[in-house]
Amino acid sequence: MTSNSFLRAARRTATAGAAAFLIAAFTVPSLVSPTVAADGPESVADLAQGLLGAVVNISTSQRVKGTEGPGAVPMPQLPEGSPFQDFFDDFFKNRPGEQGNPSQKVQSLGSGFVVDAEQGIVVTNNHVIADADDIEVNFSDGVTLKATLVGTDTKTDVAVLKVDPKGHKLTAVKFGDSSKMRVGDWVMAIGNPFGLGGTVTVGIVSARNRDINSGPYDDFIQTDAAINRGNSGGPLFNSDGEVIGINTAIISPSGGSIGIGFSIPSQLALGVVDQLRQFGETRRGWLGVRIQPVTDDIAESLGMATAKGALVAGVIKGGPVDNGTILAGDVIIKFDGRDVNEMRDLPRVVAESTVGKAVDVVIVRKGVEQTVKVTLGRLEDGEKLASGENGNADQDNGDEAPAVSAASVLGMTVGELNDETRTKFGIAAEVSGVVITEVAKDSAAAERGIQAGEVITEIAQESVATPKDVMDRIGALKEQGRKNALLMLASKTGELRFVTIRMD
Repeated sequence: MTSNSFLRAARRTATAGAAAFLIAAFTVPSLVSPTVAADGPESVADLAQGLLGAVVNISTSQRVKGTEGPGAVPMPQLPEGSPFQDFFDDFFKNRPGEQGNPSQKVQSLGSGFVVDAEQGIVVTNNHVIADADDIEVNFSDGVTLKATLVGTDTKTDVAVLKVDPKGHKLTAVKFGDSSKMRVGDWVMAIGNPFGLGGTVTVGIVSARNRDINSGPYDDFIQTDAAINRGNSGGPLFNSDGEVIGINTAIISPSGGSIGIGFSIPSQLALGVVDQLRQFGETRRGWLGVRIQPVTDDIAESLGMATAKGALVAGVIKGGPVDNGTILAGDVIIKFDGRDVNEMRDLPRVVAESTVGKAVDVVIVRKGVEQTVKVTLGRLEDGEKLASGENGNADQDNGDEAPAVSAASVLGMTVGELNDETRTKFGIAAEVSGVVITEVAKDSAAAERGIQAGEVITEIAQESVATPKDVMDRIGALKEQGRKNALLMLASKTGELRFVTIRMD
């Protein structure tokens, strides 16, 4: 069946009932021609038939320890020779957790699809096979093959399996380009919902670029094609029979489909699959910065016309840009030729880049746009470094001799950061700046969640070291007609964040 035939058939299927309702209720012109209404919708069987053989059911089993503890019921003590002895032995001693039967086998089902028939490569979701002791791949012709795990990626929920065909001819499908899919395009899902293998459903792309807070690289395709439990890991096809998504999640109060399903776009999944096949693990690019969104207030404070990009809240010590190339307070608006319109765009485009690649990064620093060259590190190598790092870049602390010991500004009382205040608030030795000792209730600072014990390290991207510095910087901003003050704050352990406080 041609692409246009698939599209026409799906369109007729989806609109025929709705058209009948509109005609009856509103007396509008007919939406379906009399010939189509009489003959019924055109079948999509040819397209489905060519794809069913490549879609597999994945069954896993896991040995889990028997239940013990307060909830376990102990075997009653019976007199020797009791006629109930055999009954209680069967009930209690053969339960999971009892001697001789220490564990039970838990099974689950999911979906997947073959992408390489010769090598026996199968793609599915990580959560389908997570913690499994045994994995089996069940094909549409009834053949079942044991599978070994090639690699997994928890960040995108992708897993790659391998089976040995042993003379069994496999059918494979190929990835398409998800970036070409538009809202309203027709799609087909095939999978194993509720254990019912080879189930075909049709719908449209309902939305793109969905962030459902499931991982750092969320960029889901939303579809109304019916996806239920057991569809996880199965393919979402375009009208040409190419995989443009991996069905992963649904929103459903009941556990069944309500027409809101999510698929990992092939544009994201393909690179992960290739790396897992080649290395058994992912090798993502790493910039070595901590970021936060650019709000309207922050944009105004930085002199930016529009709120866009990712604000660098800190630089990881020992990371790729811990050489002054990128500084805390910079706003990244373009990475390697790709626009960074919002914060969540940056981690994804960096991760998709090659480790060791030299890229151009466009930043806004103190209101001036400039381009810097950065050589990327490897995310997996930097994660331990980042987790143990306080994210505080080296700063110019300015004049160390305080002109005043404390000051009150913008609803905050600020003081000198010395041994006494470090001890009082438990502030780490490497943190520098001006300590906030008190925050007035209902003040602008309190509304922004600022708390006593935090340390002001910068105001409007200028370092501060004394209470007088804070007062001078706020005064200078007011003289410039600024409505907001941009503050870089450090937590007690040195974690950095930016906040804006209105000064009117």
